[in-house]
Amino acid sequence: MFELYLIRHGVAAERGPAWPDDAKRPLTEEGIGRMKKAAKGLKRLDVRLDVVVSSPLVRARQTAEVVAGVFDEMPPLVFTAALAPGGRYSDLLADLQTQVRRTRIALVGHEPDLGRLAARLAGSRRAFEFKKGAVCRIDVDALPPERSSTLRWFLPPSILRRIS
Repeated sequence: MFELYLIRHGVAAERGPAWPDDAKRPLTEEGIGRMKKAAKGLKRLDVRLDVVVSSPLVRARQTAEVVAGVFDEMPPLVFTAALAPGGRYSDLLADLQTQVRRTRIALVGHEPDLGRLAARLAGSRRAFEFKKGAVCRIDVDALPPERSSTLRWFLPPSILRRIS
């Protein structure tokens, strides 16, 4: 059994002239603070992570670092283009197969791809809608998933912050 924690990156700087390269947009100070509280909520729920796999874009990378940083035993960080906007499902599955010795895996990414991934894993025809900083736990029997998995919970960031 594998626990997959799908996490959308936190609140980032607005697109525009200040950030002509979307891949370099960072989290805002408020986004970092909110994400820290949400990550502490995960910790209070007794979530443990063996690895955090993230999109390489700055805002996702920072989110992955914040999430990993709240745990007493900081999980390793792995970055993959498969979680960047437009990443391919087959590439993500190949990346996940390299993590088969780890059973609690966080995946940090972007909308709308993360919502589509959650729907695909959970066997839903409709994409999930992830707010910035939201977390979804889906349990799968194998990597790659061979059939529909089990949606355990899907929490918006406001609830995670209250739990913290």
